[in-house]
Parts: sequence; structure tokens; C-alpha cells
Amino acid sequence: MQEALIIQFAKEPVPGQVKTRMLPALDPEQAAKLHCDLVFWTAQTLTSAAVGDVELAVAGAVESPLFEQCRKLGVHDIRPQQGVGLGQRMFHALKDGLSRYRYVLLVGSDCPQIDSAYLRQALAALADSDVVLGPAEDGGYVLIGVKAVAWSWFDGVHWGTDSVYRQTVARLEADGVRWDALPVLQDIDRPEDLHLWRRIAGAL
Repeated sequence: MQEALIIQFAKEPVPGQVKTRMLPALDPEQAAKLHCDLVFWTAQTLTSAAVGDVELAVAGAVESPLFEQCRKLGVHDIRPQQGVGLGQRMFHALKDGLSRYRYVLLVGSDCPQIDSAYLRQALAALADSDVVLGPAEDGGYVLIGVKAVAWSWFDGVHWGTDSVYRQTVARLEADGVRWDALPVLQDIDRPEDLHLWRRIAGAL
């Protein structure tokens, strides 16, 4: 069994179907461009960190030029997401990953603050814990890392709300799971988050 897998969740970049919370501050085409930039940025971060194999788990068509660009960065595989609803899709991705790797990290494509040090910190936490969470400022989480997984941790969570992290922690503790938390980071989801993205992207 191999050591570590990092799964990046990403959506097919269809204008009007991605980054919808950016509307109307951005038009659908601009929002789709932002989505593409964040997906590519995240893939670049994950592959350059060199802490494990990187796979893309895609909602929508996997045959997108965006995802082929990510493959050229060193993404190991591109797979369709499986399941109905975010919780099922995350659970299936983590379970499949654990059938092939000792540790699995799953991240979205909305948090450019994730860097190689954050990923290494997540993997280090799994030496003593079964689960590690990277909390988001909006009440969700930007990363989940596991060396075991159960459906009960995802079942009934109100995805897309500010209670996701709190509900997940409650489920972990109810199951007696050893878990750890990383520093809080910020997703790029709303118009008021754009200044952070511009600052990060402009620093290059």
C-alpha cells in the first residue's frame, strides 16, 4: 500500500454553474474564469508540494481542457465523483483512496491559502489521529485527512452552511474518533473574499 494520496475536488467549469455566490459581482464568464484559476492554482500547489500522489475528483465532465492542464502539472489521475450529494461524494472518494493508500487528504479548489507546509502538517497529524480537519472561516472546512473513514461522519451534515465544521466535529466525537485540527483558513467563495485572492495571486 502506498503512503499518501491527495484528492482535489473540482467542478467542470460551466459558466453559470460554478462560483455562483460571486454573482452578480462577477458575471458568469468571470466567475467561471475565477473557478478555473483557483482549480489550477490548487493543483499546482498540491503537485509541487510532493507529499503524495494527487488525483482530481471531478463533478461533471472530466474531459475539460482545464483538467488536462492540471494533468500536465503532475496530477496522477482524473476521476468522476461518485454519489449523490457532497457528503456521499466525499465519503466515496476517501473510502476509495484508503483502499490504495495509508493516508488520504481531500481538499476543495477554493482555498489558495493551502500550501505545502499545511499539507505536511495535516499528514503529520495523522500519525496520532484518525482524522484531521482544516477549518474554514465560514464554518466549513478546507481539508479533511483520514486514515479511516465512516459514513456517519458525513450523514446528515448540512453542507454549504456555517455549521458544517461544528456538525462534523460532533459526529467524530460521538464515534470516539481521535481527531485533530489545523489552523483556520479562508475560502474564496463570496465577493468580499476577492481581495484575498487578488493579494495572493498578485504576490507571484
